[in-house]
Amino acid sequence: MTNREEVTSRIFTLANVVSFIRLCMVPAYLVLLLDGHDVLAAFLFALAASTDFVDGQLARRTHTVSRLGQLLDPAVDRILMIAGVVGLLLVGRLPLWIIVVVVVRDALLLAGGAFLLKRKKRVAVVFMGKVATTLLFVGFAGLLLNLPLIPGLGICDIAWLPGFNGLDVSWGIWFVYGGLALALVTTVIYVRKGIEALSGNDTHTA
Repeated sequence: MTNREEVTSRIFTLANVVSFIRLCMVPAYLVLLLDGHDVLAAFLFALAASTDFVDGQLARRTHTVSRLGQLLDPAVDRILMIAGVVGLLLVGRLPLWIIVVVVVRDALLLAGGAFLLKRKKRVAVVFMGKVATTLLFVGFAGLLLNLPLIPGLGICDIAWLPGFNGLDVSWGIWFVYGGLALALVTTVIYVRKGIEALSGNDTHTA
């Protein structure tokens, strides 16, 4: 790409305000979920997740891409992802191993993104990563609603493999499994691209 968006140091941009509002939805979602308001919690989580693209589009269309936004936008996505799985763990709808995978992966991406930005490098978004995030968010919303429940496949008796055992489970778990598989693949891609950017072999720099 030959056209590079000029990056500003402005803090109060429309895109950053949207990102901040999305960030404020995270504790509100957790409070609603822990108070037993599944439908409201699912709605708020879905709203925060579905506006994932809004802040980035606003920044580009209004030519207000900012250094703060480059950190805040992906950070909010990662925080929302982590809050989603932690909330579902607290209400007993996700096994611990899925939470560990999601939290470790997202912490790695957060740290890696911040590390690259400090060195004025950035890695272009991989489309597969967006698909993975979308699948995970849809799956989490389904688990938050916790209805309708569908029978498990019954191919094993392992309690920490919901959907594969015989217990009824939310349809959302299958979106979570699909999102996890793609997320692990894109993590490898992002790490490789990050290494290439640091070595000067990547053209997508800030």
